[in-house]
Amino acid sequence: MHSQPISADSSVAIIGGGPAGLMAAETLARAGARVTVYDAMPSVGRKFLLAGVGGMNITHSEPKAAFIQRYREASPWVAEWLESFDADRLCDWIHDLNIDTFIGSSGRVFPVEMKAAPLLRAWLRRLREAGVDIQTRHRWLGWDAQGHLSFATPAGITSVHASAVVLALGGGSWARLGSDGAWTSLLSARGVTIRELLPANCGFTADWSAHMQNRFAGAPLKQVIASVSAPDKTFIERRGECVVTHDGLEGSLIYALSAELRDQLSACGEARLTLDLAPDRSLAELSAALQQPRKGQSLSSILRKRAGLDPVKIALLHECLAKDAITESASLAAGIKALPIRLTGTRPLDEAISSAGGVCRSALDNQLMLRALPGTFCAGEMLDWEAPTGGYLLTACFASGRHAALGALNWIGQPA
Repeated sequence: MHSQPISADSSVAIIGGGPAGLMAAETLARAGARVTVYDAMPSVGRKFLLAGVGGMNITHSEPKAAFIQRYREASPWVAEWLESFDADRLCDWIHDLNIDTFIGSSGRVFPVEMKAAPLLRAWLRRLREAGVDIQTRHRWLGWDAQGHLSFATPAGITSVHASAVVLALGGGSWARLGSDGAWTSLLSARGVTIRELLPANCGFTADWSAHMQNRFAGAPLKQVIASVSAPDKTFIERRGECVVTHDGLEGSLIYALSAELRDQLSACGEARLTLDLAPDRSLAELSAALQQPRKGQSLSSILRKRAGLDPVKIALLHECLAKDAITESASLAAGIKALPIRLTGTRPLDEAISSAGGVCRSALDNQLMLRALPGTFCAGEMLDWEAPTGGYLLTACFASGRHAALGALNWIGQPA
């Protein structure tokens, strides 16, 4: 069935109940606007809750200049959102919810309880007290013939007329939590320029042998340095850990380099990742150790005892080096320090932690309003930017939600 359009009365509709949408709702409600949040799922913040399962990394404590550079080519754009709501402001906001935070050894910032649920509960309580109306099980269908927002609900199709709209629909990863990217066709049909949604902070595939697949799938690859060539021919390297999968590599170390690896794949059809399997040993030390007489020991034993390699690192050497390189000590040592791994693709978008691509900056004004749809603003991961893990993604989502809300307040003539 169809219901009659709901009266606007200078109301603002926010579509999407993730961090960007809820921050937009809070900003608008605090300024006195009438706000309704619509979300397709039975409850809001589902991807936010999932992000907190392994420890809620909310932001990062590194200096602001370095922080902003984490957003790569989108850094100048994201800097506009962070100007009035940066990592420090975000921490202050969390503390106002009576949630304490601490800085980990890596500089990442976490709630003391390490979980997203207490933060989300406190936030939703604050939003309700501010008069924010949250309507779940409302899947946005676009616009009806009168130009009103159209939603599929358990009771049928509902039309909503609002004075301003903030779209915070997420990217294209984790569709089961609501971020399915279905909005791309709706906005494209209205003349909005959108860059294809691509996996970000994702795993990559490799052509492993059957032995590698069967013996080492799921094995952790600890204490390595991974490096990749950037577009300007410089090398970007990170130290950390990752996991060997049945068809490639994934984990925090790989996610940190995923943008550069994905760009290589796009340009060349494959990507080259280089691993230093013994980061605390020099090439000269390894060469000297491997040149010593074997005295009847197997190569695996030599690599374990003299180079400090575990079975998965030894397997990778056999997987990625030519046989003659393994039998000669100098080339073997060089391979340990700079093992080339050929990556053939990314894992599917729906498996990625986040996505790149989205609504292009050229399609929006400085207040994140769509040029093709005056009064409609965009925020969060649906915008064309990306960030590594480490709290950078969440920080910019919060900041963009606030930035879009300030634009909406300006549009409806409501003082911030």
